[in-house]
Amino acid sequence: MISQPFERPRLGWPTRCSLAALAIGLVVVLLVARWLEPDVRGFGTHTQLGLPPCAFATVTGHPCPTCGMTTSFAWFVRGRFHPSWRANPAGSLLAPACMVLIPWLVACVVWGRPLGFRSLEPPLIGLVVATVALSLFSWTLRMFLGRVL
Repeated sequence: MISQPFERPRLGWPTRCSLAALAIGLVVVLLVARWLEPDVRGFGTHTQLGLPPCAFATVTGHPCPTCGMTTSFAWFVRGRFHPSWRANPAGSLLAPACMVLIPWLVACVVWGRPLGFRSLEPPLIGLVVATVALSLFSWTLRMFLGRVL
C-alpha cells in the first residue's frame, strides 16, 4: 500500500467569507478598543459605547466573568499590559490571541485551506473552549482573591 501525502481539503466560498468576516470583526474589535478611553476603575469602559453597566454586577455586587474585558483590551492595545491584566487577566491574554488569529484567518482565506490543521473545527472549537475556560478561571480567581496582582 502506497501512502498518499495528506492534502487538506479546500475551503468553500461560504467558509472563506465567514473567516474573512471574522478577521474583519476582530480588527474592528481592536480598533474600537484603541478608540475607547480605558476606565481607570478597571471596568465600565463598554459604557462609552452606549451599553448599560453589567447587569450581573449590578444585581449580585460581584463582577461577571467578562467584567473588565473591554477595559483590558483598551489597555492592551495601548501597550499597557499591567493595567490590562488587572482589569481582566483573560482579556490580557485574549487580546494578543486576536492579534495572532487575524493573520491566520486571512491566510486561510487567501490559500483556501485551514493552514496547519486538517480542518477548521479543531482550532476554532479549541479557541472557543479556551476562551470560556480562561474567562471562568480568571473570574474564579478574582472572586476568591480579588484583583490579581
